[in-house]
Amino acid sequence: MQPRIVHPDESDEFATPERCSILETWRDDEVTIARARVEPGVTTQLHSLDVDERYLIVSGTGVVSVGDVAPTEVGPGDVVAIPAGAAQRIENSGAEDLVFYCVCTPPFRPESYTALGD
Repeated sequence: MQPRIVHPDESDEFATPERCSILETWRDDEVTIARARVEPGVTTQLHSLDVDERYLIVSGTGVVSVGDVAPTEVGPGDVVAIPAGAAQRIENSGAEDLVFYCVCTPPFRPESYTALGD
């Protein structure tokens, strides 16, 4: 495979009903990588995915809830591993946007998402 550098187009970011903004940065047959942005004071919708997901926190602070694990504070550099089927949500607990990358294997598809509540 040849090296490849991708420069995502910021204008492709879109708001979701989940209460965050998404910019897909990479997609191939094995993985999707998307940048998520959650505004201060916002908590994303409780949901699950049928794929394994990892959050890599880039900036801001938050509180993540995954499955039956107690809500946990997260910040830059933290990685959250979320198994397929686990209920999840993240709250921006800080004063600036909470920004993180979502890495999904196998690749995320819209039908991967199941809303579980508000």
